[in-house]
Amino acid sequence: MFSPEGPTLRELAVQALSSVERGYDLLAPKFDHTPYRTPDRVLDAVASALEPMGPFGTGLDLCCGTGAGVGVLGRVCGERVTGVDFSAGMLGVARKRSVPEGPEVSWVRADARALPFGPVFDLVVSFGAFGHFLPRELPGLFTQVRSVLRPGGCFAFPVGAPPRPGSRAYWTLLGFDTAMRVRNALWKPPFVMYYRTFRLGDVGRELARTGFRVDLHALPGFGLRPDGSPRARLVVARRLP
Repeated sequence: MFSPEGPTLRELAVQALSSVERGYDLLAPKFDHTPYRTPDRVLDAVASALEPMGPFGTGLDLCCGTGAGVGVLGRVCGERVTGVDFSAGMLGVARKRSVPEGPEVSWVRADARALPFGPVFDLVVSFGAFGHFLPRELPGLFTQVRSVLRPGGCFAFPVGAPPRPGSRAYWTLLGFDTAMRVRNALWKPPFVMYYRTFRLGDVGRELARTGFRVDLHALPGFGLRPDGSPRARLVVARRLP
């Protein structure tokens, strides 16, 4: 799973026994050498899906980590791009990232649940961060996203189809989430990271309640499941007036 440049087992154990913020501060220097970084094929697929919906002016990468998703915004936004994350360590790595020529890029340290912006963005994206929020936190998170979007602005993020019950992937994710629940019951501070709590149906209903119109776009490069449904989709939630 990890390249030779990635974290050791001991480093991962220390991270897992830390808070989310401290854990990512520790992991930041080696994060891009782990499977936790969003794969380039996902980033490329999202950028390709967003391009026909633009052009956009300003963009925000929510929970940007080391900044891999900022390249997506650079392809579809013409004015300014911002990455926001609460880990100083991850932002430190992001600031050293070589950014292709394009719109101006800035990095802001802040909690996604209390964003320090007004309604100044045309597009907000996020990649792989939602497992760090408990289901009860999603209404507040989506309200924050809506508050920083201009009317008609878009909130977009990819979601994969859930694994088939009984499959190896199903048991792997179930085992991971169970281990995290046990860890958080026995050890403080908690490390919130769950793979099975962000369910598309629940998310769509919550986005609608928050004031978004939700559309789903298949990401064709990931193929279809045996029942004909897409293996991956892009959720595009447009802010209603």
